[in-house]
Amino acid sequence: QVQLVESGGGLGQAGGSLRLSCTASGRTFSMYGMGWFRQAPGKEREFVAAISRSGASTYYTDSVKGRFTISRDNAKNTVYLQMNSLKPEDTAVYYCAVAKLASSGYYYAPRIINEYDYWGQGTQVTVSS
Repeated sequence: QVQLVESGGGLGQAGGSLRLSCTASGRTFSMYGMGWFRQAPGKEREFVAAISRSGASTYYTDSVKGRFTISRDNAKNTVYLQMNSLKPEDTAVYYCAVAKLASSGYYYAPRIINEYDYWGQGTQVTVSS
């Protein structure tokens, strides 16, 4: 049974920072790509950032490039999302996800929602202006 537990969400101010964490269990963490997605009220879930199983490659959606950083610690089975220069439009529920094995290349950061098969429960991030 794969489980993902997110933490670190909350209320942030525009221009401020928050750090999300997601700890996984039930799989050999280092074999799988990981990603962060978000869903704002009334909108579809969208890709935010991904990291390859090795950590060697990352990929970001354009709206967060230069502001967000995804990283992972395979020894701790944890993936992080450091969010800087927050904007009100970053307000959403943030989900971490584990990629399917077929989408977990050493240098490939999976970026399509169908490449993922397990999801966390989500953590709310609210950015005030």
